[in-house]
Amino acid sequence: MNLEKMSKEEIMKASDNVLMNTYKRTQVVFTSGKGRTLTDSEGKEYLDMMGGLAACGLGHCPDVLVNAIQEQAAKLIHITNYFYNEPQLELATLLTDNSFGDKVFFGNSGAEANEGAIKLARKYAFTNYGPEKHEIIAMTSSFHGRTLATLSVTNNDKYKVGIEPLPKGFKFTPFNDEEALEKAITPNTCAIMLEPLQGEGGITSATPGFMKKVRELADKHNLLMIVDEIQCGFGRTGTLFAYEQYGITPDIMTLAKSLAGGFPIGAIVATDKVAAAWKPGDHGTTFGGNPLACAAGTAVVSEIINTNIPEKAAASGSYFMEQLEKLVEKYDFIVKTKGKGLMVGLELSFPGAPVVEKAFDKGLVINCTAGNILRFVPPMNITKDELDRCIKIMDQVFSETEV
Repeated sequence: MNLEKMSKEEIMKASDNVLMNTYKRTQVVFTSGKGRTLTDSEGKEYLDMMGGLAACGLGHCPDVLVNAIQEQAAKLIHITNYFYNEPQLELATLLTDNSFGDKVFFGNSGAEANEGAIKLARKYAFTNYGPEKHEIIAMTSSFHGRTLATLSVTNNDKYKVGIEPLPKGFKFTPFNDEEALEKAITPNTCAIMLEPLQGEGGITSATPGFMKKVRELADKHNLLMIVDEIQCGFGRTGTLFAYEQYGITPDIMTLAKSLAGGFPIGAIVATDKVAAAWKPGDHGTTFGGNPLACAAGTAVVSEIINTNIPEKAAASGSYFMEQLEKLVEKYDFIVKTKGKGLMVGLELSFPGAPVVEKAFDKGLVINCTAGNILRFVPPMNITKDELDRCIKIMDQVFSETEV
């Protein structure tokens, strides 16, 4: 197959012939990326405000990541977890030194991290309180992954059609509803799981009072507090981890996406007390924590910390939302802005898919979540000029929009 001689249409048709139909793909073939710019097979450039769904935290192909991958690939790509490896130690130490956690488990994705967190919480409860204490409470509008267990803590029925029954032992309470959460706790409850800032659920932040209430109830009822920072972690909301803004400490945190700048990796971070529930053989992975993934993660996380990315994301996010507010004032079909730092939503009074398509035609990559909320999760080192370019394109799109 000579891809260089194939047209865009031929590549897309050939792809549809061999790939399972699980995505409604945009009609484009991207061939390269650098910084915040993507280039397609026909040479057209796009400003990427979606950043691989928040995974490309430092942009596309940053030198620090490319160099780390190239150097490690020439040394050792993979080795089973039956043996130690240096990059794994380096990344785990970086995470524990900069968070509440004492121990780390590496997987390959956010869904794997959340799946493992569910297993860890249940094993901890089983070990300390017995088998009856196994139930996990999650939030409405949550999204934690697409495996069977993570779908069980994802409050979106459209992802569950045709694959039920799902694993049991999960329930939901309204996000930010302290009273409902307290009433939902029973002697069978072992953990409360939530995103500090919901992504798929509509860029909705947990209130300070709610986060503190979760921690209070967890302490009162011997529960574990699990925070899913897969999308909001690593500086995107203005601090390295979003939980830091609430003055609380969770028991378990899950990470992925920006952890290695787009290279597949996931992580569970936990306290010594909780991590002690796992013994050899209780959990495992073939590829998780391999030298190549961990070298990529170390390069990215070190760069995020050393170049003050959280502070820059906070400042850029504040500026961006100020500019978006001008669009809110200008167009009566825009309801409001939402979010923190560079995890921003723009709520519309109508479905957002056509807006996403029009923006793409003008060279801007965004997406829509929860049906009517435009989501902006660009690389966190985006420049002011690039944010201005985004605003200009959005203004053009809205000026052409008829409701």
